[in-house]
Amino acid sequence: MTLEELEAEAARLILTDFTEETALRLGLTMMNMAKLDRLPVAINIRTNDRTLFHLSMPGAAPINDRWARRKSNTALHFHLASLQFGRNLAAKGETLAMHGLSETDFAIHGGAVPVCVAGAGLVAAATVSGLPQLEDHRLVVRALETLLPGR
Repeated sequence: MTLEELEAEAARLILTDFTEETALRLGLTMMNMAKLDRLPVAINIRTNDRTLFHLSMPGAAPINDRWARRKSNTALHFHLASLQFGRNLAAKGETLAMHGLSETDFAIHGGAVPVCVAGAGLVAAATVSGLPQLEDHRLVVRALETLLPGR
């Protein structure tokens, strides 16, 4: 995906509200999508200060939980999808270290998408880890799309 496509996608994925119940619905939607295709992923939805949903599907490894944490840290810190932030860095020839950040706590691979609400901005990050980065990203986006008005 190009940076322009990622920016347009982010502008489109604005929810009208997001509660703990919405987080559960989103998490279960991602779980069902993963279950249908037997995807070995970790699924995580969290705010800056607490986890709202976490699940590791069969076949997911403990490292997927750590990747999910690092990707969601990136989305929450920069208010951008981890894929988009990674592509931004690559386009500028920059690294996480140039921003004073460690790869121990942040990741620039796709799979974490900001959960944004109209009038409130970023409220959480929804993350998948276990697939190639673009597939992780697309799974989260497909699930978020189910929460958009008119769906």
